[in-house]
Amino acid sequence: MAAAALAEGARVLVFPELFLTGFCYEPSLLSTPSAQDMPPYPSLDPFRALAQEHDCLFIGSLRSGRQNLGFCLDGEGLQLRPKIHPFAGEKEHFDGGGYILPVDTRWGRVGLQICYDLRFPETARNLALQGADFLVTVAQFPALRVLQWRTLAMARAIENQMPHLACNWASGGGSLICNARGQVLAEAGPGEKVICCDIDLADRDAFRREIPCLADRRPDVYRW
Repeated sequence: MAAAALAEGARVLVFPELFLTGFCYEPSLLSTPSAQDMPPYPSLDPFRALAQEHDCLFIGSLRSGRQNLGFCLDGEGLQLRPKIHPFAGEKEHFDGGGYILPVDTRWGRVGLQICYDLRFPETARNLALQGADFLVTVAQFPALRVLQWRTLAMARAIENQMPHLACNWASGGGSLICNARGQVLAEAGPGEKVICCDIDLADRDAFRREIPCLADRRPDVYRW
């Protein structure tokens, strides 16, 4: 699938949450090399080679001990960011991350969040206020909540006025790319799909000038 996306001209490639392993809760699966992946994360070696060959950026998440780590991988190296909010039974196997920080890449500052983080507007807003150029969510939302997924993905784009690349696993479907205005530019159904489109940061800037929501914030009265 990476090859297909690269053939269409993609240079920022996004994969779902824990796409290499799933959640690996079964003892037999926990003993596999991928589930026990630790630095320097050899499971990512095929993507390292592709990043070098095609000058591109890969985004996804992997398991490392009790952390679900979002990653940005390009020819210059690997950067990691933790999932902040483990969902439900995940708390038995994963710890929530302790910091939120965009990832600086040559393609812009990536605001990376993972699955359940999408339901907490504070996560994306924090990334936006730290200067993220676009938002990326990697997820395993189930199909029965795909309408919520779609609504939340568009809302995070609109309220932070930045493009959003929202990649869900194949069983849930509904991966989408929307611009800073919340307009869906490309969308997938269920199953394995590749969707591509251009990200227009100039339009993001124009939208922020038209409706300066971030500049008009009143954090001094947002206390409770």
